[in-house]
Amino acid sequence: MVNGSGIDYQAVFDALPGAVALLTPDLVFLDANEAYLSMSGRTREQVVGGYLFDVFPDNPTDPDATGMYNLRTSLERVVATGERDTMALQRYDVEYHDRPGVWQERYWSPVNVPVRAPDGSVALLLHRVEEVTELIRAQSARGATDRAQVLESDLYSRARELQEVNERLRRAHTREREVALHLQEAMLPTPRPLGHHQAAVRYLPAAGALNVCGDWYDLVDLPGRTAVAVGDVVGHGLLAAGVMGQLRSALSAASRVTEGPAQALEGLGLYARSIDGAESTTVVSVFIDWNSRTLTYSCAGHPPPALCHHDGTVTFLDQATDPPLGARPEHTRRPQAQSAFTEGSVLVLYTDGLVERRHEDIDAGLQRLADALARHRTAEPEALADALLADLIPSAGITDDTALVVLRL
Repeated sequence: MVNGSGIDYQAVFDALPGAVALLTPDLVFLDANEAYLSMSGRTREQVVGGYLFDVFPDNPTDPDATGMYNLRTSLERVVATGERDTMALQRYDVEYHDRPGVWQERYWSPVNVPVRAPDGSVALLLHRVEEVTELIRAQSARGATDRAQVLESDLYSRARELQEVNERLRRAHTREREVALHLQEAMLPTPRPLGHHQAAVRYLPAAGALNVCGDWYDLVDLPGRTAVAVGDVVGHGLLAAGVMGQLRSALSAASRVTEGPAQALEGLGLYARSIDGAESTTVVSVFIDWNSRTLTYSCAGHPPPALCHHDGTVTFLDQATDPPLGARPEHTRRPQAQSAFTEGSVLVLYTDGLVERRHEDIDAGLQRLADALARHRTAEPEALADALLADLIPSAGITDDTALVVLRL
């Protein structure tokens, strides 16, 4: 990249003597200079495009390893506050690329700096790291000299201070998570009985996350028909939970007075323009007509509902897709489509946490859902919902919240 001064900043970046990498706010490598690649023992192809902690995981054989947690905390703090963070000395072992399972003991001095977009938001993270492994080893080898003792005491003190700060942050985030979860549970009550039709709902927070997300579901029972919806607000924590509550209530009201899901989503889209944090929300709405046995649906950027028939075939309701709320500057009519169903079929609505996995095409997740739904299709909704979560949620847990609605038609 060359600016008006004629300076090639890409060449400057590559030539920097210090090890520097550029990350997205989601901690994915965008670039790394030669010093960083040389220091880490990785090629550009192995680093760029990879998630930071997939490229450099924590040492699983060291139960006391805290490098990954400390670095993640620092980077997330920079994204949240927009302020640089100079970290205390860290031990973060690195696996030999050509000797899997063999780890090098390494020590680092990292600095994380925000790079702002024109609107002031954090667009990139500049991660500079200086390796001090040899210094630590040399100081250790010199024994119990006065200088080594002073340094060791200082390092221990800084490590304890960092540990205390991290613990305070963890407790604060945990309190916010608990409040958001209680708020979310209050706004996502167990649905009322739908006549003689059976339904089951589930909300599953992401494993290990410090904040909940804005996933929601809603069921509205009306004479002769039922409106069911699932949505996902972008963002985390109390803000996302608050936006979720407003949008869920608005869509619930719209579903009671409109003729179909497209009109309900059009009204919701107009309402979302007045709510900070509602942009890019995804939602799908399905109106079930029990008399004509038809499903009328409309989707705003959301994964398609799944309809499982008696013979185990699964149809994804993907013929009325449109961008998320607020994605278009002007108001336009949203599409809707219909699909017939037979009594006893199963309808499943869900959020992306159920099917999306990092570094995997969404079609693979949809196929897993179809296979699991076909296997368990004869189970009652409550048991079927549990079976789907058991089959589709990885043993390590999900990285995004998940809402799930299962209806026996």
